[in-house]
Amino acid sequence: MGGEAPQRAPSSYPKLVTRPVGQRPKNIYTDRLGQFTAGGQYDRYNLTSKYWEAIITDQEYIKLSVYSPPNLQRPTFEDAVSHEFQPTHVGASFGPSWSTHWVCIRLTIPKDLLHKERLEFHWDAGNEGLIWSEDGIAIQGLAGGDQRTDWILPDAWRDGKEHVFYIEMACNGMFGNSTGDTIQPPDPNRYFNLGKAEIIAVNLEARSLFYDFWMIGDAAREFPGDSWESHEARNVANEIMDTFIAGNGSQESIKQARKVAHKYLGDKIDSHKVYEGDAESLVLGTGHCHIDTCWLWPWAETRRKVARSWSSQCGLMEQYPEYRFTCSQAQQYKWLEQDYPSVFDRVKEWVKRGSFQPIGGSWVENDTNMPGGESLVRQFVYGQRFFESHFGERCTTFWLPDTFGYSSQIPQICRLAGMSRFLTQKLSWNNINSFPHTTFNWVALDGSQVIAHMPAAQTYNSDGGFGDVKRSVTQHKSLDKDNTSPLIFGFGDGGGGPTCMHLEKLRRCRGLSDKIGLLPRIKLGDSIDDFFARLEKKAVEGTEFATWYGELYFEFHRGTYTTQANTKRNNRKAEFTLRMVELVATLASLEKTQSHYKYPKEELDHIWEGVLLCQFHDCLPGTSIRMCYDDTDKLYKEAFTKAQRIKNEALKALGFASSQDTKQGMVAINMLPWPRSEIVKISNVPSTSSGPKYALVSGDTGVINAKPLLSTQSTSVSVKEIHSGVFRLSNGRLRLDVQDGLITSLFDLEAKREVIASDGKACQFVIFDDKPLYWQAWDVEIYHLDSRKVLPSGKTRILEDGPHRASVISETKISDNSWVKTTVSLSATVGEESSYVEIESEVEWRETMKFLKVEFPVDIWNTEASYETQYGVTRRPTHYNTSWDMAKFEVCCHKFADLSEHGYGVSILNDSKFGFATCGNLMRLSLLRAPKAPDSDADMGRHHIRYAILPHAGPLDYRTVRAGYNFNNPLVLQPASGREAASIFKSVYLTGSKSLVLDAVKRGEDDEDVSRGEFPKRPGKSIILRIFESLGGKGRGTIHTGFPVKKVWKCNILEDDETELHPYSVEKGQLCVDIELRAFEVATYRLQL
Repeated sequence: MGGEAPQRAPSSYPKLVTRPVGQRPKNIYTDRLGQFTAGGQYDRYNLTSKYWEAIITDQEYIKLSVYSPPNLQRPTFEDAVSHEFQPTHVGASFGPSWSTHWVCIRLTIPKDLLHKERLEFHWDAGNEGLIWSEDGIAIQGLAGGDQRTDWILPDAWRDGKEHVFYIEMACNGMFGNSTGDTIQPPDPNRYFNLGKAEIIAVNLEARSLFYDFWMIGDAAREFPGDSWESHEARNVANEIMDTFIAGNGSQESIKQARKVAHKYLGDKIDSHKVYEGDAESLVLGTGHCHIDTCWLWPWAETRRKVARSWSSQCGLMEQYPEYRFTCSQAQQYKWLEQDYPSVFDRVKEWVKRGSFQPIGGSWVENDTNMPGGESLVRQFVYGQRFFESHFGERCTTFWLPDTFGYSSQIPQICRLAGMSRFLTQKLSWNNINSFPHTTFNWVALDGSQVIAHMPAAQTYNSDGGFGDVKRSVTQHKSLDKDNTSPLIFGFGDGGGGPTCMHLEKLRRCRGLSDKIGLLPRIKLGDSIDDFFARLEKKAVEGTEFATWYGELYFEFHRGTYTTQANTKRNNRKAEFTLRMVELVATLASLEKTQSHYKYPKEELDHIWEGVLLCQFHDCLPGTSIRMCYDDTDKLYKEAFTKAQRIKNEALKALGFASSQDTKQGMVAINMLPWPRSEIVKISNVPSTSSGPKYALVSGDTGVINAKPLLSTQSTSVSVKEIHSGVFRLSNGRLRLDVQDGLITSLFDLEAKREVIASDGKACQFVIFDDKPLYWQAWDVEIYHLDSRKVLPSGKTRILEDGPHRASVISETKISDNSWVKTTVSLSATVGEESSYVEIESEVEWRETMKFLKVEFPVDIWNTEASYETQYGVTRRPTHYNTSWDMAKFEVCCHKFADLSEHGYGVSILNDSKFGFATCGNLMRLSLLRAPKAPDSDADMGRHHIRYAILPHAGPLDYRTVRAGYNFNNPLVLQPASGREAASIFKSVYLTGSKSLVLDAVKRGEDDEDVSRGEFPKRPGKSIILRIFESLGGKGRGTIHTGFPVKKVWKCNILEDDETELHPYSVEKGQLCVDIELRAFEVATYRLQL
């Protein structure tokens, strides 16, 4: 055909088929992968059998002896080793729960192991332990089970000689001592068997192949089934198995199998250099060890958990240069410094190197719902001062991964504490609505904002595996603005932290990302602050992150507003006590007194640190075991005793009487920053006495002379039985009818309107079945409302029919074991002071999984109710329009909740409660719960609860705010001496807008006569004033002082001077400073003397 065609090279493709080849069934070849590292019938033939080159258990090489301290003591190393040790052995049993046993190990490495690449000591008693050197240095923690049971033996011990070390064994697991479900109360008689005490020669190649295979297997299972990456992972994993089998599991076959693994993971995975390179990383890996400061174990055990966990992390930093460990809670650092100074020194060194990274800025990871505003401030004052004084820097990120909801003023307080960033993940636990953001601007009531992030992996205890790295992007809800997120990895809640496993897995995740792709690239070596700095830079450069205004309400754990009522009462009482004590101590330290009174800063710091400790997010919310509340009861008792002594000493310095002699009459000290007019009961007056039982106290801040009121004086207060069993109390402003313990009518005589809803009955006790889905002490579920049961009361009788106060009392039977005695009282009106109905309930509570509440149906209509929060008011819906509205069926309030319509409203005051609900016009105060886990005796016993109904003409205003303070700070009469420095309380005061509240008066932290030496002393003396706007509008006022003030600064809560103000004189010896606060602003002023 016109010439020969060009000749092509012959094909190398075989002409004849050699054998049939089928398509591998994907599911079978995927399921096969489990054989390679599983126990069971194949463990003698798979990789599992190759992990150890030798295991030594012989007592010739491992000699054990033990000292068991009596009475659950936790002795120091020095004390423990001074005792005689008795022989013990593997298989021995140790207990009971919470006991400590010191085991001495005399170890000799056999000659045939001296040249092995890696020698480890493996110990597993199923409980926690701490390894100590022979000379008393804490080395590393042990956790038992599948966490941390190994310790790398020092190379110096490869000398054939006997070496001694100790293990301090704690008879508790990582999560306490429950023998069943984790949150059940601890078993007091739990025992632990020593299952392992071995010298191990580790096959490092086999261990590395285990991690290689784990990650490749995860890729096969978790990458999309139709993706090339998943198919390739399955092929490589099967090739690894085939290579191992072909080499009969030899060491050479393991090495060859690792080379196969490198095809998928890259060849840098055995080094920190795997993280080198300029490729963008979307995920920042940081180690963490969440240690609940108390929970299923007491504080004393937490102190040891800190040493165990953190010493282990220091060891990891020596092995893994890329490792960064993020760690919060100044209290835990302080405990470490006190109890384990050598470990604290190691931590400080790693902080200097940048590997151990303090974070959070707070004293503990505190609850933010129930502590008062000043408590939230002090969390940061004490936390930031500790971090700066010990590590040279303040924290910039508030770290609260596990707290149960976040109150609306946190962003403002953060900014005032030098922090612009916030991290949590707890809202991922919401059980009704999914929180819509990952990265966002969180805005406080006053408009202050922080950049907030919730890790997309939705955990702070990541296992460092393939899935969590992947979810760090696939679950990210803010990808339109930013696609990065931190991965927080390590064993947590009970401590422990990361192990080698986490770091080895993450190296392979990074290698996989670089080699294969698809998996988000992770990087170790940066900090959480680095992560937030990049977010802030984006915001500054124009990225508009979504905004979230107000509280981050947690749709879960709503029962924590009520559980452990005694602790909540003590917290409220402690906050008010400290406010008073700091005020009088400040005044006494600045007044010229004969005793030359010195401000007791060290003692006040000690009290504050204890109160802040009790605000930890498993303590104050009521979700810890009974041992924890035994501890808090002791701490509060000590705090109140010490505070009372400080107060008495300060008052004595100011000239107040210390005797009970009333010849000079009686006085009350009004320590609140506004006038008060009240009828106050005179204590210790016999009921048979014809003398005065009440006194009128009316005056401004400071000393008020009490005017005893005779029982013959006529007032407008009366009580009478108007019908059989119906009692009417009246005081000229309010008139109420009580029948069978219920308020059937409350009439405002001045406003001429009924307060109680038509056909409604106030002070109605109701009880609910309270069995949450799982978390007993934590949760109350919405379905509990379906079980509402009205508790009928018994007959009402007159308790007090005096001219100054009228009371009726009723008893309500809850069950055969529980009852409520309720006193409803009305006092005589005094001047323009608001009048309210005071209710006191004495409750004997012996229930199981029940919830007691009291209801107030009011004749008010509004779609929102107002609840006091720290430094302001949070408004929440009274309807269930949306699932977001319905989710707030139980909310947190502080001293009052209010429902107002145009022109009129009703406030419910309380002295120790935090749970509340307003459904339509029904206001409901939560009183007591009865969960049985983790404390089976939670709230059992006697309770005294005060609350009040405060009707008011007009909107919610300063009257309710002040009434809430007054109700929680009753005036107390004491003998007058005639020498009181009455004018001293006018040395500093505030005038102007009635929405402004002077909430704290204290001395400057670093005043030269006060400083404890953490920072350079400030010359002279200063007064710190904390003022806030309480109602949501601009507030203007004037600070007045009679002290010789030289300068006035507006500062942050850490008392850094920011803006100088200019005082002016209005009269001799008086200086004034005008101030202006925006709505809900918290402002701190420093008056330099």
